[in-house]
Amino acid sequence: MSQENAMSSEDNLLPLIVEPERLAEHLDAPELLIVDVPLKAESHQQGHVPGAVYLDHRRLLRGEGDVPNEVPSEEALSRLFSDLGLTRDTHVVAYDDEGGGWAGRLLWTLELLGHTRYSYLNGGIHAWQAAGQPVSTEPRTPAPSDYEAEIRHPDVAIDRHEIAERLGEPGFAVWDARSREEYLGTKGDNKRLGHIPGAVNLDWTDAMDKERQLRIRDYAELITELEALGLTPDMEIATHCQSHHRSGFTWLVGKALGFNMRGYAGSWKEWGNRDDTPIEKS
Repeated sequence: MSQENAMSSEDNLLPLIVEPERLAEHLDAPELLIVDVPLKAESHQQGHVPGAVYLDHRRLLRGEGDVPNEVPSEEALSRLFSDLGLTRDTHVVAYDDEGGGWAGRLLWTLELLGHTRYSYLNGGIHAWQAAGQPVSTEPRTPAPSDYEAEIRHPDVAIDRHEIAERLGEPGFAVWDARSREEYLGTKGDNKRLGHIPGAVNLDWTDAMDKERQLRIRDYAELITELEALGLTPDMEIATHCQSHHRSGFTWLVGKALGFNMRGYAGSWKEWGNRDDTPIEKS
């Protein structure tokens, strides 16, 4: 079975992980909403998948308070997805210009709301262009909808209280998607540096195939590496980074591999700036 078809669903227009050629066949599908959520806005202006709408990734974050990377309010998410023209029947295809971080955060947010009609364009704009697919510089303004966002799948998220309570519990693990230096506590701009006790570290970029335009790496190889770190499909895995941006991608990768993934939106921005959270350095 191919990676693309492994997670296909009868109910969805496209599989979870979609290749450029497959997406190109469906660009005119009326239920399709392609969302470009790049790290840099200019990359959208320079060329995007035809018909794609631009999303400022900052709208996926609360943007205020002690933990500005937390999930926005339901009211803010209602405005966001109404602006994008989302309906319950819309199939969203998300991509970005950096290998899946912000696209993953968008899809995680949709999953949180119970909107499961979505796909990730494997490799994003880099893979699309390398496949010889056309790009557009024409901006698209979607017809707004009246989308009422409601967090229907709260278990897709996990908070610091539950993580702290479950540390060391068999069948529960933490995947730290930050760099090795951040994990070891030799780099960072938080009040406290290090990692969650017992967390395992696989940098988000190590799940990307640098030889194939940042597509997700070979599934069998990834599963072997993750199992060597102690992460297995039968476990419940919380993933985080500094702001649940890089771990938006590792959440998506784990989901594509069939793992039971949950995202910690507070991430190290919250955990590393508190005095009451346990931390390891090693």
